[in-house]
Amino acid sequence: MGRLAILFFLFSTLNADDFIEKRDYAKLLYSNPRGIGCNKCHGENGKGNAIALYAQKGKQKILSAPAINNMSKAQFFTALKNPKSVMPRYSLTLEEFESLYEYVSSKK
Repeated sequence: MGRLAILFFLFSTLNADDFIEKRDYAKLLYSNPRGIGCNKCHGENGKGNAIALYAQKGKQKILSAPAINNMSKAQFFTALKNPKSVMPRYSLTLEEFESLYEYVSSKK
């Protein structure tokens, strides 16, 4: 089992506040919640990023991730649960969603 998997196992069995600072835990979630991190598409500060260039009907298009550091909490939660999104699906707890939101919104 990898180090990150062990760390997440410990978080699931222990209260994160007892083991690691909440902000550090949120930074780990942002970097690698369950495989690919939010930072890969939304950037280190949540300001958005171009993900891929592609051609559609002979025209160049850009698939980009939006800025998430300036979303309201409601927008953030809705975006995470949008079934039409190209975003990976994560199995995160409500506490993890809350931690991610607090971390990202502090990056304005």
